[in-house]
Amino acid sequence: MTDHPDVPPGCQLIVRDSVGSTSEDAKTLATEGAPGLTVVWAQEQTAGRGRHGRSWDSPRGNLYLSILLRPDCEIADAPQIGFAVGAAMARAIRAVAGADVELKWPNDLLLEGQKLSGILLESAARADGNLDWVVAGIGVNVDSQPDVPGATCLRAAGHDITVEALLEGFLPHLVELLAIWERDGFGPVRAIWSALALAPDTELTVKLPDGVKAGTFAGIDDSGNLMLTTDTGTEHIAVGDVFPVSTVSRDDGAGAN
Repeated sequence: MTDHPDVPPGCQLIVRDSVGSTSEDAKTLATEGAPGLTVVWAQEQTAGRGRHGRSWDSPRGNLYLSILLRPDCEIADAPQIGFAVGAAMARAIRAVAGADVELKWPNDLLLEGQKLSGILLESAARADGNLDWVVAGIGVNVDSQPDVPGATCLRAAGHDITVEALLEGFLPHLVELLAIWERDGFGPVRAIWSALALAPDTELTVKLPDGVKAGTFAGIDDSGNLMLTTDTGTEHIAVGDVFPVSTVSRDDGAGAN
C-alpha cells in the first residue's frame, strides 16, 4: 500500500487494497450511519461498474474512490451533486496533471476528445422524502485505460502523476464546491461546470431511451438538463448518453465504481 494521503478537515479516508466496488462499500457504510465526507479509496476493484450496470475494468494504477455525502436537500436535487463532483475533478486534473480536460454531460471527463473519467451517483431517501445519502463513485484512468475505442489515460497523453497526488488535489476542490452549492444553490456550480465543459455549439449525438437525436451543445439548464439545439429549436434532455460527433460513439472507456 501507499502512504496515507492528506485529506481536508471533515473528511474520513478509508483505504482499501482491493474491493469489489468502492461504491458498494460506501453504500454499506451509509446504511450503518457513517458521516458525510466518508471517502472509500481502493487500489483496485474486482467488480467495478459504470452507468446502466456496465462493467468496468479496474486494475491497479488508476484512481477509484467513492464519497458518501449527506446534504440537507430534496431527493430531486441530488443529481446537482454530480456536477460539483465533475467540476472538482476537472479542476484537480488541470491543476495536478496540467491536462486540459473537458466535462461532457452528464458525468464524464474527456481528454482530447477521449474518455478519461466517469462518475456514478447513487442515492437513498428518508421516510420524509428528503435525501438520506448520496454516494458519488469516481474513476480516473491514470496509468492505463480499457482496451476499447474512445478511452485514454493520463500517462498515455503524457501526464505522469501519482494517484495519491490526484486524490489529494481533488478532495479540497470537492469540499469547496459542495460548500458553495449548499450555501448558494446550483447556479454558481452550474457556472463553474459550464466553464469547464465542451465548447458551446459542439456537435453531439444523444442516445435517448426512445431513439437518437443530433444537434449542438447549448449548455445545461437550471435543473442540470442538457440543452441541445436542433433544427426545431432547443430541447431540454434529462436522460441520455452523449457522444461528441468527432469521437467514437462508445461510453465504456471509464466508469465509476
